[in-house]
Amino acid sequence: MAAKQKVLLLGAHGETGGDILNGLLEDGGFSQEISCLVQPSSAEKPAVEALQARGLPIVVADISGDVEELAKTLQGFDTVISAIHALHILAQIPLVDAAAKAGVKRFVPCDFAVTMPPGVSKLRDEKEVVHQRIWQAHLPYTFIDVGYWHQLSWFRVPSGRLDYALTFDTPEVFGDGNTRTLLSDKRDMGRFVARIIKDPRTLNHSVIAWSDEITQKEIIHLIESKTGETVSVSTVSPQQLEVAIAAAEETLKTDPENLRAWVQRSGAHYNRAKWIRADGTLENAKYLGYLDARELYPDFKPVTFEKYIDELVAGEAKRPYNETVFQALMGTKGDGEERLVLRTG
Repeated sequence: MAAKQKVLLLGAHGETGGDILNGLLEDGGFSQEISCLVQPSSAEKPAVEALQARGLPIVVADISGDVEELAKTLQGFDTVISAIHALHILAQIPLVDAAAKAGVKRFVPCDFAVTMPPGVSKLRDEKEVVHQRIWQAHLPYTFIDVGYWHQLSWFRVPSGRLDYALTFDTPEVFGDGNTRTLLSDKRDMGRFVARIIKDPRTLNHSVIAWSDEITQKEIIHLIESKTGETVSVSTVSPQQLEVAIAAAEETLKTDPENLRAWVQRSGAHYNRAKWIRADGTLENAKYLGYLDARELYPDFKPVTFEKYIDELVAGEAKRPYNETVFQALMGTKGDGEERLVLRTG
């Protein structure tokens, strides 16, 4: 029997963290003691109260506060997993320092996205800052990426029958539509994480967890074959995508808190990485030094993209960000314009 492992999860009441938590709880291969780390500003939120109602211990600590005090909070935990919001990646820096001081045996920062090298995406560059801090602290780690979610990778059909599960309306094909990228069902994130964090082979390594490697044209063909409807899309060239990125960048220079521009830039960076540069392939992940979770755990049966589409067509899929992504991410300054809400809770 594997040794008991004490796990502290930051962001368990969020979208990514919730899936990680569910996967950890589902895993029966070893005994975990899972606690949820929340910011003081979030301690009274209904989502945190729901975690308590499930019998999960809540650890309240300010990750931007005194590192020594935070280290005391982290003492005794074997693994710390961060599923912090994408807006607050750099807020993990004090958590890294505290984890190193506390002697945490494995730190998993908030990666959980498309594999790509630094310099391709602003968000990836912020993650690299966290990686560098981990290495500087000699903190044991595992970096985990999961490709792009099934739930965000499909196209609408004219009848609107799939719109109940829609988060982003993305009616564009980028490039020629033939570039492959890795996808994974968001529900599998935690199931993979549960395997990865108890595996000594993954310590101080990067791991890619995925279910399908697919092109945009294959996605369209699958949806059309399942629905009997013709998908309507436009084509965006690499040059047009660069223009869109430059426009979002220009807006953010003068208005750094503009959420719409932040989302547009992040989405465009992902689309460039996935569909133009082919960063999201298994070949590239291995080139970047990732271990392949499918090779590590050949018995693991992920939710395939086709199975997800079957659920979507049957009306059984769930939309990510149940309060809608914009309710989750945006605030107002009295003028009705979207603005970033810079908080870590």
